[in-house]
Amino acid sequence: MTPKEVLAQIRQREATTVDLRFMDFPGVWQHFSIPADALTEETFEEGIGFDGSSVVGWRAINEADLLVVPQPETALIDPFTARPTLTMVCNILDPITHQDYSRDPRNIARKAYHYMKSTGLADECLFAPELEFFVFDDARFDQAGNHAFYHVDSVEGAWNRGRDEKPNLAYKPGSGLGYFPCPPTDSLADLRTEMAQIMAECGVATTAHYHEVATGGQCEIDLPPRPLVESADQVMLAKYIIRNVARRGGKTATFIPKPLFGDNGSGMHTHFSLLRDGASIFAGDGYAGLSETGMYAIGGLIKHAAALCALANPTTNSYKRLVDGFEAPIKLSYSRRNRAAIVRIPIYNPGTMTRRIEYRCPDAAANPYLLYSAMLMAALDGVQTKADPGDPLDKDIYDLQPEELAEVPETPRSLEESLEALRNDHEFLLRGDVFTADVVDTWIWYKLNHEVEPLRRRPHPYEFTLYFDV
Repeated sequence: MTPKEVLAQIRQREATTVDLRFMDFPGVWQHFSIPADALTEETFEEGIGFDGSSVVGWRAINEADLLVVPQPETALIDPFTARPTLTMVCNILDPITHQDYSRDPRNIARKAYHYMKSTGLADECLFAPELEFFVFDDARFDQAGNHAFYHVDSVEGAWNRGRDEKPNLAYKPGSGLGYFPCPPTDSLADLRTEMAQIMAECGVATTAHYHEVATGGQCEIDLPPRPLVESADQVMLAKYIIRNVARRGGKTATFIPKPLFGDNGSGMHTHFSLLRDGASIFAGDGYAGLSETGMYAIGGLIKHAAALCALANPTTNSYKRLVDGFEAPIKLSYSRRNRAAIVRIPIYNPGTMTRRIEYRCPDAAANPYLLYSAMLMAALDGVQTKADPGDPLDKDIYDLQPEELAEVPETPRSLEESLEALRNDHEFLLRGDVFTADVVDTWIWYKLNHEVEPLRRRPHPYEFTLYFDV
C-alpha cells in the first residue's frame, strides 16, 4: 500500500484507531495507538515522537526521544480488537539526525539486506521459518524471596492419562509420540486451522501445520520463503496471531524453547537460500545437490556457530533444549539426513531453483530481525572467505563410537558461553555497518545482566531436591 491507500482503507473500514508496532531490542513487539484521524500522509515521512528510554535495551533517560515511522506496506486490520483498528509496523529514527536508529532490529535487518546486494554475490535472500510452540490449558509461575515454581498443564498431557476428569476421554499422546497423529489424539487441529486461516487473512501464508513430537500440546506452523525483512515481520505477526487465537479459545500459547523436562523442546528451524536472477546460488552438482558457494555458506554458519547461538538461542532456557537426545541439533556439522546436525540440506525438493539449506539451531525466542541478519552475514562471510565446512555428519549419532562422537564439536552449553563466543567473534557482523559495536556490546551486556546473572543468583527448585538434607 501507499500512504494514500492506507488512509483510504481507514475510511473504508471505518477504523477508529491506528496501532503502531515496533520491535524492542530483545525481540518483543511493542505498540502504542493514536486516533485514526491523527494519521496523515506527512506522518509517513515525519514520524511520531515517543519515549524510547523505557523500551528494553534502548536509550538512556537523558536521550529518550525517538520517532516511529509507519511502513504502509505492513498495514492491516487487526482481527482481535473490539473496534476496527488498523495496525502498521514502524521503523525507528533519531529525531535530531532523522537517521535510522542503530539499535532498531528492523533497521539492522534492512542494512543486512542492502549489504548482501552490495557484495554482488546475491540479489535476494529468502527465509522460511518453522514455528514450534506449546499450547497449554493452564500456566502458572512465580518467583519471590521464599518460593519459586512453575506449573503448566494440558488436557492432552501424558501425565493426565490417569487423572479423574469425569470423564477422562483418553487419547493423550505420550512423551515423544505426538508427531502427526489424527484427531482425537491431535486435539488442537481445529485451533491450528483457525490460526492458519487468520494468518492468511492477514497476508501470512502457511505451508503446513501439525502436532509436534512432544506431549502436552506441542504444535508447529510453517511459513513459506520470504525476503529477509518481510519474513521477520511475518514471524512477529504469526506469533501475535497464535497467542491471541489460543487465548480466545481459552488456552495459552508459549514459544519458550523447553517448557517440559524430559520431552522435546521447541525450535524455529529456518530454511535459507541466496538467489541471483531468480535462481538459488546454492544449487550445484556437489554434496546433496549443493554448489561450491552453498558449501562455503554452510562453512560460514559452522565457523561462526557458537557466536550465532547468542542470537539464535538467546535465552537461558534455550540451552535446556540443546541437549543430547530429543532430536536436538547440537552438532556443529551438516547433513542431508541427520537432524542432530545444525545444518541440514532438505532432499525432498530436488529443484535447482529452490535449493536451500535448513539452519536447525534457532528457537522462536530469537529476535527474527537479528537472527536472520546474523545468519546472512555468517553465510556471506563463509562465501567470501571460502570457509570449509568439513565432512558431513551422515551417520546416526547413536551409531558413532564415543571417540568419533567426541571429534564433532557441539553448540555452547549455556547462554553465558555463547555470549562469550559472540564477544570473541563478531567482526563478520560489523561489515557494511550492519551490526555496530554498540549493538553487539549492548546485547551482551543486557543478556548477562538481565538474564544470566539474575538466574545465577537465585536458588533453583531442583536444588532443594538435591541438597535439602545435606
